[in-house]
Amino acid sequence: MHLAVLGINHKTAPVELREKVALDEEKCGSLSSHLLDNDGISEVVSLSTCNRTEVYVVASRPEIGRREAMAALAHITTVDLSDLEDCTYYHEGESAVGHLYRVAGSLDSLVVGEAQIMGQIKAAFHSAHERESTSVLLNRLFRHALEVGKRVRTETRIGENPVSVSSVAVEMARKVFDELEGRTALLLGAGKMGELTATHLAGHGVTSFIVINRTFARAEEMAEKFNGRAVHFEDLSDYLPMADIVISSTGAPHYVLRKGEVERAIRKRHNRPIFFIDIAVPRDIDPGVNDVYNAFLYDIDDLNDVAGTNAAQREKEARKAEDIIEAEVGNFIHWLSSLDVVPTITALREMAEQIKDGELQKAIARFDAELTEKDINRIEALASGIVNKMLHQPTIELKRAANERGGYLYVESMRRLFKLNGTKKKERLKSEHLED
Repeated sequence: MHLAVLGINHKTAPVELREKVALDEEKCGSLSSHLLDNDGISEVVSLSTCNRTEVYVVASRPEIGRREAMAALAHITTVDLSDLEDCTYYHEGESAVGHLYRVAGSLDSLVVGEAQIMGQIKAAFHSAHERESTSVLLNRLFRHALEVGKRVRTETRIGENPVSVSSVAVEMARKVFDELEGRTALLLGAGKMGELTATHLAGHGVTSFIVINRTFARAEEMAEKFNGRAVHFEDLSDYLPMADIVISSTGAPHYVLRKGEVERAIRKRHNRPIFFIDIAVPRDIDPGVNDVYNAFLYDIDDLNDVAGTNAAQREKEARKAEDIIEAEVGNFIHWLSSLDVVPTITALREMAEQIKDGELQKAIARFDAELTEKDINRIEALASGIVNKMLHQPTIELKRAANERGGYLYVESMRRLFKLNGTKKKERLKSEHLED
């Protein structure tokens, strides 16, 4: 059995290609069925997010995993094989385990420390499990990956302090207002960065949006996305006092908001604060606004400085996470190696020999008459013969299973039935259970 992963992500391919190989639930199912029809593939999990598509497989031979996963992905997504070959990565064995653990720990994400990936991995695994396309190896691998991801988030500060401009802006707004629920945001300009920041604000409870743009049709289009209200540009002064948060991202070559206008708006608000996010270059808002009482202004450089500082802190925490992952990869590889046939056969025979020796000693001690050495040898030979005959067929079957698809199932079953994993087995089995 050989564990492997074939993938494509934000580091290896542009979004134009990534979107072509994105897999919805139906395509994930089709991909699994396509791969499992091959006798050389026994387990499959597909993970597809906005920044990556990955196919995890258990194959009978290393070359089968790569070839079949690549062919299946091209077939299901109707993307030319040649387009995929230069943009994919492939990991086997320990490298594949480490890759998934780094993905779960968000170390391989576009934004290191982002929290969404854990839920995406969990959903991908659940779907594969429900399709019955997983078994012992991928069940253990993905359950353990979720545990590793949880360790990374609880034992490091990798998820703290936002690192994107839009998320930094939202965090700063929260410091001004404590809670954003029920606040009103005014979008001055309808650019992509402003839209992204507004999306973050909506995710933190802002429900009222006013959109002002020189092209009114564009304002209407943006307002519709946030269930907001489109307003003509010349009416800005009338609506500014209604806003708790202003996101400005116009393409104007000069200031569109000046100190005097903000002073008047603050007075109309009875000195309630306004938080200004100027993400335009050149700047939209007069820097003098910062001198107005209860007006808080941050431009793109301010936001980038904070994001850069936070990113450096996350990188420091990422190094701590790598230490956790390295140890956990070792734990999984130790478990995986225990599935090998030879160690299992050896452990089974050692257990049988220990039982035989113990029972012999008790039996010989029960004889009333003193046994001769010849008698003892005969009894020991009889016991050894029974043990050998009892283990003969299981040994043959285990060796045969090693060369068959899903043969490790027999090995794992044998180890469980005879408790061959030792005293640490109970601890390792904890990772067999998903969190509720």
